[in-house]
Amino acid sequence: MPDDIVRELRHLPSTPKVLPRLKLLLSDSNSSIYEIVALIRLDPGIAARVLQVSNSAYFSKGTRCHTVEEAVGRVGFNQIFELVSYAVASQVLARPLAVYALPNDELWRLSVACALAAEELAAYGGIERNVAYTVGLLHGVGMVAIDEWALRQQFPLQLEYRGYPADASESERTYFGFTQAEVGAALLRDWAFPPMISEPVRHQYAPGASAGFARTASLLAVAKWIRSAVCDEGPPPPPPAALLQTLRLSTLVLEKTRLSVRRRLDVICTLLEISPESPTPREMPDWVKFPSEYPEAPTKF
Repeated sequence: MPDDIVRELRHLPSTPKVLPRLKLLLSDSNSSIYEIVALIRLDPGIAARVLQVSNSAYFSKGTRCHTVEEAVGRVGFNQIFELVSYAVASQVLARPLAVYALPNDELWRLSVACALAAEELAAYGGIERNVAYTVGLLHGVGMVAIDEWALRQQFPLQLEYRGYPADASESERTYFGFTQAEVGAALLRDWAFPPMISEPVRHQYAPGASAGFARTASLLAVAKWIRSAVCDEGPPPPPPAALLQTLRLSTLVLEKTRLSVRRRLDVICTLLEISPESPTPREMPDWVKFPSEYPEAPTKF
């Protein structure tokens, strides 16, 4: 069961616990900068990353800061959530996954691209931006847990990762009887994330099955398409038309969002000193570039 894997991984980095607590502080108008700084300083790795990014050319304007207080003041309340989430992601997700044959930083790249896409699409689904961003960022954390479990068991497990839309879910079901989505949701619950985050992650492969969170799960599924259009080798198959209808999205919005996510991902990679280059050039499928020539493809809703 997914919970059994999570129970065996108490040593897995728990830095994502910072995110729900930080969101609560940022949502409270009575929160002070000192409370936010105190939370960030609980994790040395995150604090170091925040300082690194705040001292980048993008934020520093030539003047270095040396404390977390200065870094938060420089970046500002509006951007500190994303800045901390980048740091969290680089702590937990920027690692090779032997079980999935994913190289170093690839899951991080997929996760951040998905987060950026979900954030930009949030308005179409009537979903709060930080919620959408966090769901996208942590949608693949179950893969980290499964990889860590296999490493700890010294088990030479090899799952077939196929990218969008199924990822490695077919291999996971064959071997475990469940998917990384269910493991990820169990891990998020263990990290004290609310159902509005864990449930869409759990139902990312079947959004309609999520009671009460189907819209966010649908948003995640579409964001994963954009993730793959930006990061995977070759163009992904089109997302189901029903998902686009649910969110009232058009192919024009998908292409606009893809271009925006590509640009933003390049900036973030520069900030975190991670190569922005993907293994091979990505081309958009013809059904997006020329929707009128593909009558069965999703068009405008």
